[in-house]
This record gives sequence, structure tokens and C-alpha cells, in this order.
Amino acid sequence: MLNDFIILMKSELAVTVIIFLLLFIKIGKGMKNETLLSFIQVLLLINFIGTFFFNESGNLFGDMFYTTPLIAFQKSILSLGVYIISLVCADWLKKTPHLPEYFILMLSALLGMFFLISSGNLLIFFLALELSTIPVAAMANFDLDKKRSSEGAMKMILSSAFSSGILLFGISLLYGATGTISFPAITEQLNHSPLVILAFVFIFTSFAFKLSIVPFHFWTADVYEGSPVATTAFLSVISKGAVSFILITTLYRVFSPLQDIWYIMLIALSIATMLIGNLFAMRQQNMKRFLAFSSIAQVGFILAGMSSFSYIGITSVVYFILIYLFSNLAAFGVVSVIADKTGKENIDDYKGLYKTNPFLSWILALALFSLAGIPPTAGFFGKLFLLTSAGSKASYWYIIVAALNMIISLYYYLRVIRAVFMDKNEQPVEKLTLSPSVKLGLILCGIGIVVVGLLSWLFDHIQVLAMHQ
Repeated sequence: MLNDFIILMKSELAVTVIIFLLLFIKIGKGMKNETLLSFIQVLLLINFIGTFFFNESGNLFGDMFYTTPLIAFQKSILSLGVYIISLVCADWLKKTPHLPEYFILMLSALLGMFFLISSGNLLIFFLALELSTIPVAAMANFDLDKKRSSEGAMKMILSSAFSSGILLFGISLLYGATGTISFPAITEQLNHSPLVILAFVFIFTSFAFKLSIVPFHFWTADVYEGSPVATTAFLSVISKGAVSFILITTLYRVFSPLQDIWYIMLIALSIATMLIGNLFAMRQQNMKRFLAFSSIAQVGFILAGMSSFSYIGITSVVYFILIYLFSNLAAFGVVSVIADKTGKENIDDYKGLYKTNPFLSWILALALFSLAGIPPTAGFFGKLFLLTSAGSKASYWYIIVAALNMIISLYYYLRVIRAVFMDKNEQPVEKLTLSPSVKLGLILCGIGIVVVGLLSWLFDHIQVLAMHQ
């Protein structure tokens, strides 16, 4: 029994151990930030490597917690993302006076996401969602000397509280309609009654807030702009990835009897999210706001993959999240370096960047090409598989609209690349010296962007895991 507990919850236990280690370090004599950050990076790397061993299926606590090899792989992706954030944002992290507290908050949110992905009933689902959300609001306010950081944190708290209230109301309606909080039992009791449909709409709306699905996206750009880049990267990649994993699991596993309803919702919201995200991204000058609306548009493609209601849909979404992790963290890594060294965040400030910082320019170009879905980057294959899975059920008109949105996105991605490589600037960003951690993180992202799309066995591996889910 104890062995089952340790093996099935190894990811959660590992993160908990790291959190307690950081607490002991904080209340002890402490360390210099550089030494502590290196120590944390080693722990995060060990945690990531450990996610690949002893991955078995099983349940704990009366089916409240369950795991499968696919869920373990999803947790591996999130663990990798946190490790890369600790690398690419190392310059800012070294300067923050509250480094242990920051990682305690980040890992607490990650722990909540792990429990969220493995939740087997509505109680642990709600508690895990709150654990994964509340620490992020505090992380958004970590630029203590900047007013906009406090404003971003306040908007994050208010939007999170509102979405949590909607979720709790939806859960109460669902419990009233089915008389149970267990996911398998709920599925057996579901019908197309107005009460069940209303409960589903409320629960889905809560997911829409977390994923920044249009029209529940208004908080995103302000929070991204006001937060430190490390927090913005965490919100954009780790948080969105975790919510995408649990949303597709909830739709396929719990609300499968309502598939005819949520399919129409996903298609409509996918088109709206892609279009609004792209149109607003065109207007942005601040790089963090630009990447915020870019991430909103990417969610539209994720919804397209989810709509297929098949193991191919699960495979394409998980595969795309992995690619999105490398692409977005590479972009945020470059933004973090430049913002930390120079304080510049606007696109116009990036003009002529290639002449002084060719390495950063190529990493940013790779990231933007991948986000745009340009071959041979991994982003092309990610979007190809998403649209292929969506095309198994959707009409050709929907695929055409999605493809047109990819063309629209080319405009604003290439606008940044043109500024970096072609536009002249009388005062370009000076030559920046990168720390070994930052350089390693950016190189890992660059390799991921190029290699993941060419590794066909990785997609096949995820597909096998999805088939045996």
C-alpha cells in the first residue's frame, strides 16, 4: 500500500519535498541568490528526470486521485517548463530579494496543477484549482516597486475569484442534478436536462477564464504586461498547459454524454478566439502584450484539436503543448533578458537587434516562426496535427477559417522579425552578456523547436499513451 502511494504520487511528493527544502532554507541562515538559484535548478532538473520512471496506472483515496502513463507524461511537460523558466529568467530571479518565496509560490501552483490533472472527483478538483491559482496572483505582484505589477495582480485576483465563483456554482448545480461528486458516477447520471446543461456551461466558463478563451480573455494582456516576465511565462505556458490537459480530460471523461453540445461550443469559441487574438495582436507595441494576444490565438487552435473527441485529439493537444512550451519560453526568455538588462519592452526597441545580439535574434526568430506555424519548425507540425484531428469531424469551412487565421498571424509575427533583422535603429540594444543559465535555457528551447517536430516517434509515443488512457 505504501509503495503504491509513493509510486503513484511520486511527482506530487517530489514537488512537496522541494517546497519544504526551500522553507527550511528560508528560515535558516539562507544562501546567496546565485547559489540558491543553482541549487533550485538542480532540484528541478532531478524532479523532471524523475517523472520518466515508475509510471503506472492506479487510483488512491477512493478514486479521488488517479494517474496513468499519459498523465505522468503531462506532468513531465509541466516540470520541464518550470525548469526552463528557472534558466531563461535567471537574471531577474537572481535580483529578486525574495527568491525562495517566489519558487515556493511557483512550486505550490505546480503542485496544484498536478493534483488538478489527477483529480477524480469535484472536491479535489476545486481545491487543486484554487491551489494552482492563488499563488500565481502573488507571483504577479513580485515587481514590488512597479505600480503596474500590483494592478496586474489585482486583476488576476479578481478574475480568478470570479471564475472560481462561477465554477463553484456550476459544481453545486451538477451535484444537485446527479447526487454525486465522483467523475465516473457523474458520467453515468448525465442527461440533457436544462439543469445539467446549465451546470456544464458554468463549469466550462470557469475553464474559459483560465485559458483566456474569448470573450473571457480581457484580464490576460494587463496581467501579462504587469507581471514579471518569469510569472508571465508561467501563466502563458505552464498554467495554460495544465488547464488544457484537465479540460480535454474533463470533456472526454466526464462530459462525454454532452459531446453534441460542447462540440458546437468548442468550434464557435475556437473561431472567435483565433480571430480576436490575431486582430488584437496586430495592434500591440509592448512585447508582453503582443505575446499575450498571441497565446490567446494559440488557444483557439488547441480548442480545434479538442473538438475531434478522439485519441488523436488528445495526442495532438499534448504534442502541441510540448511544442508551445519550447516556442513561447524561447520568446519570453529573449524578452526577459532584454527587459532585465535594458528595461526595454516595446517592439520598436527591438529594431536592429540582430546587429548587436545575433544569438538572441535567431532564438526569437525561431520562436516566432514556430508560433506562426512555419515549416520546418515544430510549430508547423503541431498545428498540422491539431487541424488534421479537427478535420475528422469539422466541416471544410472551419479548416479554411483556421488556415486563414494562420495566414493572418504571419503578419504580426513577421513584423517583429522585420524589426529585429531589417529595420535600422540609431540606438539599438547594446551587446548583452548572457549568463550560462540563460544561454542553456535558450539553447534547449531552440533545440526543442527544431527537433521535436522531426521526431515522429514522439508523436507516436503520445498516441500510444492516449490510446491506453
